[in-house]
Amino acid sequence: MSVRARRVKLLAILGILVGSGLALLAWSRTWYSATLVDGATSGSTTTLDVAGQSASPALSALALAGLALAGALTIAGPVIRVVLGLLAAVLGGCIVLAASLAIADPVAAVSSAVADATGVAGTGSTAELVAGVVASAWPAVAVAGGVVVVLAGLAVLVTARAWPTSRRYGGGVRVAAAAAAAPSSDRAVDAWDDLSRGDDPTEATEPAEATEPATADDEPDHAPDGPADGDERAGTTR
Repeated sequence: MSVRARRVKLLAILGILVGSGLALLAWSRTWYSATLVDGATSGSTTTLDVAGQSASPALSALALAGLALAGALTIAGPVIRVVLGLLAAVLGGCIVLAASLAIADPVAAVSSAVADATGVAGTGSTAELVAGVVASAWPAVAVAGGVVVVLAGLAVLVTARAWPTSRRYGGGVRVAAAAAAAPSSDRAVDAWDDLSRGDDPTEATEPAEATEPATADDEPDHAPDGPADGDERAGTTR
């Protein structure tokens, strides 16, 4: 179960990374080739290449947020994973929406680039200058990336609680709880056992002298005086 949970975690995070990366890559490519009417440009060129930066400006911010979210998932605790999974699903939906709006209305998507090239402002005015628009495959790639992020976010929501808990959020808490539950006397005994195993080198050379058995020569000098005192008191009484 642990191996399967690790695999699901890896696939979910990888899905967010791949989907966000595809969206960011698509944003940097050419989405449309717009053909302008004669005299719309200052030169002889009548074809204008429009990149995703102009067709869908918000896509880069969404893709970068997805990459950051995937990084946060690698260190998040169980509760935060659920929140991040929900955010990933919403983020993927926003990527799909941003790319789909550009696909649904190509003329409006290229209007910003046409305005920069011709100096004509206004969506209606720039639309009159566009004779035709040819789309590339990159808008569809951006949509596919958003779908992958949505699916990965839903996978995080469903499986987040089954993911293996990192030492930061699992083992450390259990060790701290066990230490807090142990009586203070047990902790003192454990500390003394550590010293007895040689962790403190200053104590290693002294136990031999402390545990040396006493010999007959070491008996106190006053021990034999007991009977003599008793005999003297007995003689006095008699």
